[in-house]
Amino acid sequence: MDRPKVIGIGDNGRQSLLPQYAKWITESDVLVGGERQLQWFPDYPGETIAIKGGLSELAARLQTEAELGRKVVVLASGDPLFYGIGGYLSSRLDVEIYPNMSSVQLAFARMGQSWQDAYITSVHGRSMKGLAQRIDGKVKVALLTDEMNSPRAIADYLLSFGMTEYRAFVAEHLDGPQERCGWYELQELAANDFAPLNVVILTASKEAVKEKQRSLGIEDDQFIQRKPDKGLITKKEIRVLSLAQLGLQQDSIVWDIGTCTGSVAIEAARIARYGEVYAIEKNEADLQNCLDNMRRFRTDLTAVQGRAPQGLESFPDPDAVFIGGSGGEMRELLHVCCTRLRPGGRIVLNAATIENLYEANKAFADEGMATSITLAQIARSKPILDLTRFEGLNPIYIITAKHKEPGGAEAKEANANE
Repeated sequence: MDRPKVIGIGDNGRQSLLPQYAKWITESDVLVGGERQLQWFPDYPGETIAIKGGLSELAARLQTEAELGRKVVVLASGDPLFYGIGGYLSSRLDVEIYPNMSSVQLAFARMGQSWQDAYITSVHGRSMKGLAQRIDGKVKVALLTDEMNSPRAIADYLLSFGMTEYRAFVAEHLDGPQERCGWYELQELAANDFAPLNVVILTASKEAVKEKQRSLGIEDDQFIQRKPDKGLITKKEIRVLSLAQLGLQQDSIVWDIGTCTGSVAIEAARIARYGEVYAIEKNEADLQNCLDNMRRFRTDLTAVQGRAPQGLESFPDPDAVFIGGSGGEMRELLHVCCTRLRPGGRIVLNAATIENLYEANKAFADEGMATSITLAQIARSKPILDLTRFEGLNPIYIITAKHKEPGGAEAKEANANE
């Protein structure tokens, strides 16, 4: 049985094919590809199948054709395994892959720059949500685009986060008769139209990128806060300790309940760059501060107005939950959070009073969660004349809760007490 062949083809059609590839196409019984690709073979004598979605049905059809002994060739743009159909088909069928040059490879060639150190991602057929924190700090970024997420839309997005250190190289219709390549400042990029088939490459100097970098523990006074009554913010030291307790991974889904200025959500988004962060805040003015801080610190998270637990139903199940404020519905809120928490996840709650500490710890116990508590008593140095004294912050109880592990220490202790 001949295995289906997946052959990469460039925007210049047949000219991009090796003679052996062209021979396989001519000798095949079935030719599969996008409508534009099939138009390059108007005299093809066999059966043609245009790809219009429904890849699972296509894979089943190709398997049937191969079992019948028919020779099948699938045309794919550039490298079929680079954000292409080849990856999907090879995971479901026994296929042969014959790559062409990818659009990103060609774009860097037109730039005359190396690309082994580039961060490559796609906004083709997907949302740009979260792109800001994923590319922030990267010197070289290659983006696969589409008609919705066009170079102009990308420029508007980057400008909204103040990412003006980047210049853009746009490569259109690579290797085709309408090929056009050029450099643009972001403001120019936002003012121009481009062909639907394009690749955008963003570059910045290492010095410019370094100037924008921030480490964990953003200073409190850098956040936009409510005026004149400042102080509704998780202080830096408590924030860092709480984030450590959350145990975030790069792809974590995070909830920040009672986000206020958004300080925890923002720092979480910078850690979970490839995950998702969802924040909820009941006060409209505080929510606006969160949104403004989000843009200031280049984190594209989802922040909504609401009084939790109402509103949480629209969020995906979390790997980590931070609770900075409960609004008086702690029992119901913790029930929802514990029920929705993914296996291995953690809930971190900050309590400023012993009453809230007691209530939270009791609620977690009722939900069958294991808890650990840290009392953080922090003092900051403060000058007084030519001397230095320490000024204490409010003591905070940091309560960390997670599901009890079957057979773990908590379960053994519970069995011993029965």
